[in-house]
Amino acid sequence: MTSDVAMSRRSFLANVGVVGGGLALGLAIPFEPVSAADEMPEITAWLLIRPDNAVVIRVARAEMGQGAHTGLAMLVAEELDCDWANVRVESVPPEDNLRRHQVWGDMQTGASRSIAASQTYLRQAGATAREMLIAAAAARWDVSAQDCVAHKGMVIHKPSGRSVNFGTVAAAAAKVTPPAHVALKEPADWKLAGTPQRRLDLLDKVTAQPIYAIDVRLPDMLYAAIAHCPVFGGSPKTVDENAIASMQGVRRVVRMQDAVAVVADSWWRANRALAALPIEWTDSGNGALSSAKIADAVRAALNAEKSQVGRADGDVVAGLTTAAQRVEADYEVPFLAHATMEPQTCTAHVTKAGVEVWVPTQDAMTALMTAARAAGVTRDKVKVHATSLGGGFGRRGAIQEFVRQAVQIAMEGEEPVKLLWTREQDIKHDYYRPYGMARLVAGLGADGMPVAWKIRLAGPSFVAALVPGFHLNYVDHTFLSGLAEEMAYDVPNYLVDYVVQGLPVPLGVWRAINYTQNTFYKESFVDEMAYAAGVDPYAYRRRLLRNSPKNLAVLDAAAKKADWLTPPPKGVHRGIAVTEACGSFCAQVAEVSVEGGELHVHRFISAIDPGHVVNPLSIEMQNEGAVIFGLTAALLGEITIKDGGVEQGNFTDYPMLRMADSPPVETVIVPSGGFWGGVGEPPVPPVAPALCNAVFAATGKRVRSLPLANQDLSRPI
Repeated sequence: MTSDVAMSRRSFLANVGVVGGGLALGLAIPFEPVSAADEMPEITAWLLIRPDNAVVIRVARAEMGQGAHTGLAMLVAEELDCDWANVRVESVPPEDNLRRHQVWGDMQTGASRSIAASQTYLRQAGATAREMLIAAAAARWDVSAQDCVAHKGMVIHKPSGRSVNFGTVAAAAAKVTPPAHVALKEPADWKLAGTPQRRLDLLDKVTAQPIYAIDVRLPDMLYAAIAHCPVFGGSPKTVDENAIASMQGVRRVVRMQDAVAVVADSWWRANRALAALPIEWTDSGNGALSSAKIADAVRAALNAEKSQVGRADGDVVAGLTTAAQRVEADYEVPFLAHATMEPQTCTAHVTKAGVEVWVPTQDAMTALMTAARAAGVTRDKVKVHATSLGGGFGRRGAIQEFVRQAVQIAMEGEEPVKLLWTREQDIKHDYYRPYGMARLVAGLGADGMPVAWKIRLAGPSFVAALVPGFHLNYVDHTFLSGLAEEMAYDVPNYLVDYVVQGLPVPLGVWRAINYTQNTFYKESFVDEMAYAAGVDPYAYRRRLLRNSPKNLAVLDAAAKKADWLTPPPKGVHRGIAVTEACGSFCAQVAEVSVEGGELHVHRFISAIDPGHVVNPLSIEMQNEGAVIFGLTAALLGEITIKDGGVEQGNFTDYPMLRMADSPPVETVIVPSGGFWGGVGEPPVPPVAPALCNAVFAATGKRVRSLPLANQDLSRPI
């Protein structure tokens, strides 16, 4: 991926200023030298304390249902020692970030890094503000600041018992020179952070207050429906606009490089006219592309003589040669769509003064830059209104072509235009999780444990798709996720290599990125090794993880919660998997039964160690959502290609797991502390292998390709 925002490692600079009679605190993260004129005290306000004692915390990450805003606010409030009941959160507008020399830094929300990437400066913001408030109160009383403490939104003078609330001294605190260094609380001393707290947006959610992109209404607004070329890389060749010129409400047809849009006074009329619009497309030579041809190309890459090495320990060839037993298997995973609840939507208004967009985005800065490029204006001429997200999962992050399209359509007129994709367009023209294959070969010693293990990966890379030539000059670590640095199994001779096979299919970031593919390969194959060795799969993993205490801890926690050492009820079978992903450690146990070839998932146990725990309630909710997301993909998810395009087009042929079929999900939090990991994505990768390992325990059938819907579990082994 590329970004116009390059993070610097320079130290933080604290600045303060009076805003509305209160205290505004900022921690500047300079990306370039900051002149004296730029060091205005009102710049980069992370924290605002109003005279009424309300605390406003500004956050650069997107809230898309994962509870990030609440968790980040808890960290600030913990250090500030304010009253949690008085806290609210505001999102940082990207145009402010741009205007203030990108002092908020990275605004991307993804890879489960919202807490991990923000916790230091937000905790510093809270601690610095606390010390400044204490200093202001001490000066007010003419006492030593060392005799004062902050507690629940008050500054208290311990010897006399006098107190004053933050709002009263906020303006004075703004004039205090911020301390150069502040001590952050040890997690053991946290009082708010680490406790379960309801999300700050809960009341707004249940009272229907959030505005999603589909809700946006502006004066004189028009609507656009869009059709993309049904073949990857194709473009419109001819468009017969006259055929719909007389249709009621139609204003214009906009032809773009990759699509055609119809603009009308209602979206229904726009979409109806689009369906009647004769369009002839070019296929750019991709019209014969199919799933079978893609499989052939990736299989050829799997068999290629040349490859790129991701990690090499010991001598794999010698280890395989001298092994007492050899285990081999090929695995395959399909393309997957994001299928966000709300299809891609963006409203744009282009005037002589500039561009405004209303958009659900995981990276508001990317939305701003995309709009600027589309309109051909400088970035300071763009304003972004970030709406609530009807799902993200990576779809609304690094690639936001719907913003480009909305701006291009709006440029053809003077009115604001809302572009709304249909569900069919959304599924057929996604940026998909890559298809892939893996070949795994292991040599087992006389004790059944692996003495050598080789993994070959093959398939397209979304990084290579976004940054052409990247994989030729650098190791594609994302392609290797979970199998290189994070491979924790203790095998003396280990090799993972890969071959990137380019394809014309658009690729993007999908929840938990390549960890999902690679964990399926790895954890399914570990079960194969355990079976060949005649060892219980849980016990086998324990031996292999003897030098990885964090992986071992979550593995033990999941097994204990599942009561692994006690036989399950008759007809019920268990599968287990463990992995490190997105900075956290996660292990899962699936309980299933198979009756007459029909699979029933009864229970899922998911143990996670994210290091420090900020909000246990959010972790539980994210864990449950991630497991259901992963189950949907493992059981049902598959995008297939025919005649150069995607065959699926709605939930009828790209189904979601229904509530009635969703099992109970039990969360076990195993906080080891000492690091800041992710939560929303790590529970996704172990789902498929835990499930398929349970299916093997139930049927003796080894599942090496997904989804499970394609497997005939009634067929005799």
